Amino acid sequence: MSVSTPDVVLTVSGIGKTYAQPVLTGIDLTLRRGEVLALTGENGAGKSTLSKIIGGLATPTTGQMQFLGQDYRPGSRAQAEGMGIRMVMQELNLLPTLSVAENLFLDNLPGIGGWISRKQLRKAAIVAMAQVGLDSIDPDTLVGELGIGHQQMVEIARNLIGDCHVLILDEPTAMLTTREVEMLFEQITRLQVRGVSIIYISHRLEELARVAQRIAVLRDGHLVRVEPMANYNSEQLVTLMVGRELVEHIDMGAREIGAPALTVKGLSRSDKVRDVSFEVRTGEIFGISGLIGAGRTELLRLIFGADLADSGTVALGSPAQVVSIRSPVDAVGHGIALITEDRKGEGLLLTQSISANIALGNMPVISSGGIVDNNDEHALAQRQIDAMRIRSSGPGQLVSELSGGNQQKVVIGRWLERDCSVLLFDEPTRGIDVGAKFDIYNLLGELTRQGKALVVVSSDLRELMLICDRIGVLSAGRLIETFERDSWTQDDLLAAAFAGYQKHDALLNEAAPRDLP
Repeated sequence: MSVSTPDVVLTVSGIGKTYAQPVLTGIDLTLRRGEVLALTGENGAGKSTLSKIIGGLATPTTGQMQFLGQDYRPGSRAQAEGMGIRMVMQELNLLPTLSVAENLFLDNLPGIGGWISRKQLRKAAIVAMAQVGLDSIDPDTLVGELGIGHQQMVEIARNLIGDCHVLILDEPTAMLTTREVEMLFEQITRLQVRGVSIIYISHRLEELARVAQRIAVLRDGHLVRVEPMANYNSEQLVTLMVGRELVEHIDMGAREIGAPALTVKGLSRSDKVRDVSFEVRTGEIFGISGLIGAGRTELLRLIFGADLADSGTVALGSPAQVVSIRSPVDAVGHGIALITEDRKGEGLLLTQSISANIALGNMPVISSGGIVDNNDEHALAQRQIDAMRIRSSGPGQLVSELSGGNQQKVVIGRWLERDCSVLLFDEPTRGIDVGAKFDIYNLLGELTRQGKALVVVSSDLRELMLICDRIGVLSAGRLIETFERDSWTQDDLLAAAFAGYQKHDALLNEAAPRDLP
């Protein structure tokens, strides 16, 4: 199909993609110059697959594309980027052993005669980082030393360097603070003024309403609606996405909150986690809120033994018995599970099947004498596929072929096969659509009815307020305050999140030398 409309930048015609089964069918779509087109739908609807085809990371099975009026068939991501089509994916494309500055300009390091000019590199990096609110980060910092949220902002900054005609943002705010989100939205507005077209993939419907002019809704690989964003409210969009109505309320069911199951006292590690103490009871969901860098993930890693604490104790049961946890093996042995925020790097074997990934933490159940029973492994995986509503062709499908949300379900499903009394969830619904989120909320409720103690870290305050019995707020590594259900407000939680930094800055100002009169 040929498009002559001058403001049309990209045309997608009859695009389809088949892996083990069709994931996209007959997609027709246009992208206009300087517009933000929201692309949304449930996990497995085909959003990421479509964006990867546009970004040169996947080849369509059927259909064709035009870019700036010419046939567009990118053979690789590099080829697409060379033409000005950039993509910021959920899976970060950064090298952790290189600095922020080196990652930003890896393909175009400044220098002469093969020698890198560190001065020019640092100067250019500072400019690029300032555009996305990373002013406080040293450009020479290794990317591997940054949290996931800051790494996401580095990835966004990298893709904004140079000429960019089309920018694809796949769940760009999933790990960002409110301030960083605002910085991103400001940058999007600047890009639109420059004529850059943006495909914005997100499950956060309130964000789409703020930044998008049109919305395209995918369901089960089909394009079900393309309309002006102003025509729909959040409830109507959810109905389009999932094919059924969802109400933002969850009944956790009849359950009993009992005696303490997990008691943390004085847990500390350098300046990341500072003298943190709290307890979680059986049948309770204890939420942990805070800004990126507040120490939320670091705290869970200390409890799980992934990092070693400088001081403090972890105790289980009632009366509390202090346990020695020097490694994750120790934690699992004591009945503690951690569902990590980094499912790609720490939670999954992407080149293996669903059954192999779920079996990974449950070998004693499916093996004898070191030999795995394939039937038992298959049955175990199928049980979790059914229970978690994992969209797949079956237990044998590779995890790398699943959508991000379904990959997360595989991680959770593995731990549910173990009888752990304490479960630590770090961003359990990151990159997961509205319908799947409520599936996981219901699952958390079922776990509490079984008497499990749950700790949930989330960047989404509304999520924590929806599912938690209590919420503790970390700020600058310290547990500032703990709120009971029905006694918190979003403003109170945000104020507590900033309080530790304000106190820290005040102490620094007091300690700073002053000029004599």
